[in-house]
Amino acid sequence: MDRSAAPTVVVLGSVNMDLVTTTARRPAPGETVLGSGFATVPGGKGANQAVAAARSGARVRFLGATGDDAFGTTLRATLSGAGVDISLLRTVDGSSGVATIVVDESGENSIIVVAGANGRVTELTADELAAIAAADILLCQLEIPLATVAAAARHARAAHTIVALNPSPVRPLPAALWADVDLAIVNALESEHYSSDLDRIPHVVRTLGGDGARYRSAEGTEFAVPGRTVEVVDTTGAGDAFTGALVATWPTGPHPALTWANAAGALATTRLGASSSIPDRTRIEHALRAD
Repeated sequence: MDRSAAPTVVVLGSVNMDLVTTTARRPAPGETVLGSGFATVPGGKGANQAVAAARSGARVRFLGATGDDAFGTTLRATLSGAGVDISLLRTVDGSSGVATIVVDESGENSIIVVAGANGRVTELTADELAAIAAADILLCQLEIPLATVAAAARHARAAHTIVALNPSPVRPLPAALWADVDLAIVNALESEHYSSDLDRIPHVVRTLGGDGARYRSAEGTEFAVPGRTVEVVDTTGAGDAFTGALVATWPTGPHPALTWANAAGALATTRLGASSSIPDRTRIEHALRAD
């Protein structure tokens, strides 16, 4: 996709520092196990998806908040270094968001998130509302206050900005928010939880892990893209890599976008970490040419 024709994407969401521990197996309740490695990796669903969209060629602006701590400085630098516009990213007093992640030898993970500064994004400024209205696509998740997500989606709808929602982590959502969503991206758990709500959404993309992804439109168009064979190191951030890549290429059409996003998500599992594992256009194009 020509960069000049790439969509302008505003991502409203979370930005965290991921504290990643690797171990042979995740501990059972009350059990202590020995780890084999530890790393701090910038993450957060919103930030990961923003990085993925930028690396796939979109022009991306990020809305959210970091703390005034050392993690916040690193998180801002990571987003900016990936080509994400952080001119409206807030800095607030206190700690940045943090996620504690345990990854076992099969690449599966368990995650605990502490919101920190993300919980302080309780209203939208005039400049943030203007950025949403000027964008081609607004992409949201659910790791910041729900009322802020709903307000952003409502404003985007009024401005004819496409609203893409990754409703994660799962929580009850008001019908008014669903009414403003044009594109929903869900995994198997989210698909089951929101099944009746998704019936009303114009475009729904279901990620299936190693089995690829499926698409369906409100008009009844359906298709699947198969999974890709890769050596899995860590599944952390793979769904975010898929989502950001999908939104970045959405103007090319659902099938090309899913094919591109499926490759991005698979490649993300071959490296440790969230934002650090997200592939750029060159890696994705190489993978697709090899098919």
